[in-house]
Amino acid sequence: MPQYAILIYEAELPGGVADIPPDVMEANLRAGDEIAAMGVRVVNEQALQPSRLTRTVRAGGLVTDGPFLESKEVLAGFFVVEAQDFDQAVAVARLLPIMDGAVEVRPLLTG
Repeated sequence: MPQYAILIYEAELPGGVADIPPDVMEANLRAGDEIAAMGVRVVNEQALQPSRLTRTVRAGGLVTDGPFLESKEVLAGFFVVEAQDFDQAVAVARLLPIMDGAVEVRPLLTG
């Protein structure tokens, strides 16, 4: 079954997870059951530490603090799913409650 990366981008909250509104947290918890009901298997799921702990290695080996994205959103977490097709993976992404960001779906290279 094809695998897809689901990348979650959000505006970073000062208090981290503690600042996520209860309704959004509840919707996140419900999403797991809804994803399973679709027949999609979550292969790996991971939340990320705050972006201030990030280091970026640029071409030529230069290491800088932070992600320095051209956006107010940062990569907040990701997971990998096995889905029937790209459309089903996008349907999974649509289940995720996003406060002020976006969810990116990327097919993984195989083979």
